[in-house]
Amino acid sequence: MSDIKITALGGVRENGKNFYWAEIDDAIFILDAGLKYPENEQLGVDVVIPNLEYLIENRNRIAGVFLTHGHADAIGALPYLLAEVQVPVFGSELTIELAKLFVKRNERVKKFNDYHIIDEDTEIDFGQATVSFFRTTHSIPESLGIVLKTDQGQIVYTGDFKFDQAVSAAYGTDFGRLAEIGKEGVLALLSDSANADSSQQVASYSEVGEEISQTIADWEGRIIVAAVASNLSRIQQVFDAALETGRKVVLTGFDIENIVRTAIRLKKLTLEDDKVLVKPKDMGQYAPEDLIILETGRMGEPINGLQKMAQGRHRYVEITDGDLVYIVTTPSVAKEAVVARVENMIYQAGGVVRVITQHLRVSGHANSRDLQLMLSLLKPRYLFPVQGEYRDLVAHAKAAMEFGMSSDQIFLMKKGDQMEWDGQDFVFAGSIPAADVLIDGNAIGDVGNVVLRDRKVLSEDGIFIVAITVNRKQKKIVAKAKVHTRGFVYVKKSRDILRESAELVNKTVEEYLSQPNFDWAELKGAVRDNLSKYLFEQSKRRPAVLPVVMEVK
Repeated sequence: MSDIKITALGGVRENGKNFYWAEIDDAIFILDAGLKYPENEQLGVDVVIPNLEYLIENRNRIAGVFLTHGHADAIGALPYLLAEVQVPVFGSELTIELAKLFVKRNERVKKFNDYHIIDEDTEIDFGQATVSFFRTTHSIPESLGIVLKTDQGQIVYTGDFKFDQAVSAAYGTDFGRLAEIGKEGVLALLSDSANADSSQQVASYSEVGEEISQTIADWEGRIIVAAVASNLSRIQQVFDAALETGRKVVLTGFDIENIVRTAIRLKKLTLEDDKVLVKPKDMGQYAPEDLIILETGRMGEPINGLQKMAQGRHRYVEITDGDLVYIVTTPSVAKEAVVARVENMIYQAGGVVRVITQHLRVSGHANSRDLQLMLSLLKPRYLFPVQGEYRDLVAHAKAAMEFGMSSDQIFLMKKGDQMEWDGQDFVFAGSIPAADVLIDGNAIGDVGNVVLRDRKVLSEDGIFIVAITVNRKQKKIVAKAKVHTRGFVYVKKSRDILRESAELVNKTVEEYLSQPNFDWAELKGAVRDNLSKYLFEQSKRRPAVLPVVMEVK
């Protein structure tokens, strides 16, 4: 009997960062290696990945990384994993090419080349398990689910999916294959939960295409379309609308240029006329009403790019009167406040905003009815809802119980939880380190809660710097305190506070120097405490106080 453990390193009780694995005997099969983008309070952070400590310690047991699709929430953490652990990577042709774009940005692993292209017909026998795949529908071509066949039954991971009968063949779900998997017996199903709290039918691919085409055809001026770079189904629909209306498309982001060119080369995006694409430097040759500007922004995030356009800070485009900004992506809940603020900026710049979700419910993820259909096809003994906030996992569990599963067949895991198969049931087998690792520029993991708290203080109350020079042997002040501040108060109107602050520091240092003992940390602490208390009394603010005490010998 195989020893089986299932672990969720990320992707549960959060949005994004899909990272799971199954341990079968002595082999680890990693299912996706994703990242997530930072929340609003994670100031200055670029991306968030999971803690990879367990995998690094068990590197010799990893059979491979199996990728379901080419979005950042499934492949974005791959470079950081490969930098520590050199293991084979498996995925569809498009998924592998997009994964390479991520990996090549990392100097440590840009030469990595242990990639293996698979498709829905591939079957790989690793001894401990046989790995196979099945086609699913998502917002990017060649999305696949993963099957691990063991002597105890099959472990199935759906990846991100939905059901849509109106999609093109490149996006279609293989219902026959799903039924076959179900007949063979599914021990555990790890299933997408991101849209589980909705029972509403999402718009079909064709309905979304018609909406985009009609909106573009009806607008007489320039159109700026905001989309996620890797949402290739949406980008295909924008290309189709451009051809129908005789407009040219300008790609303004580095990410989208790479992704689109890769997809066109692999024939995953179809462009009947190559002349439809225009380089940003050449768009001045065309009238505004002949252009569609496709903006994705840095790392595929279009909202930041729109903000720069509205403020006149974008490299190529400034929003002006008569521009339509058409947002064809569904912003995450964490970005709602940012989106509202950017919309105001666009209107102030003279533009008009339309969001596709004003008229259609759009999602690349299964609603509760789709999830029940997946359960009906696969008939799993146990369900592990993944990929979603806690409310999504609960909604998925509720849908499963409506379908007929009992609560003891459903496990709502936390990050780091390990569930072990004992031959009769899955039991909790403990937890592994699974805290978020924050990536800030080239820094990995050295931005923690203390740094984020300091950044929050600096962003809200500013910084107050005081410098003073002392002679420790003579126990006297050589140069009296001078204060400098940024983001705290308007200096010209607060001279009294600054003067009294300097006097308070002088007094604090004199009192400390009169004592027999001397410690630099104690002196700075006394200055910081007294000054912080005084500044709060005067302003009801708590700036970051930075005392600089210099010594003359």
